[in-house]
Amino acid sequence: MSQIKLISCPSCQTQNRVPADKLAAKPICGRCRVLLFQGTSVELTMVQFDKFVKRSDVPVVVDFWASWCGPCKMMAPVFEQAARQLEPRFRFVKVNTEIEQALAARYSIRSIPTLIILKGGVEIARQAGALDLTSMSHWLERYQ
Repeated sequence: MSQIKLISCPSCQTQNRVPADKLAAKPICGRCRVLLFQGTSVELTMVQFDKFVKRSDVPVVVDFWASWCGPCKMMAPVFEQAARQLEPRFRFVKVNTEIEQALAARYSIRSIPTLIILKGGVEIARQAGALDLTSMSHWLERYQ
């Protein structure tokens, strides 16, 4: 029997139980019927953030960024490309530090962009600065 994974819906943040061997089979949310993995990052507010990441059985990669940040703008398409290539092994979310200052403070974000990998809501890795796709993929693979 396959292990069950808890996956948050990118639309309604409902927790869904999905057999691990079905993660790549385009599972949909039991509540709102949208795809659980859409090959793109999810922009989260502080209210949504905890609900989305705390119980996730799939590692969540968080991009802390700001609209005025040049390296953040440079890395944004790389982050989206990583989401297309690496979901469902990882979830990809973005947090705008200008809007969600309390969330940035909670994670002691000192420079942007900063990537954090959370597993079950617990930080397991951090990387400051922009990365290219190859570097990001190699970094993420260590924490799968």
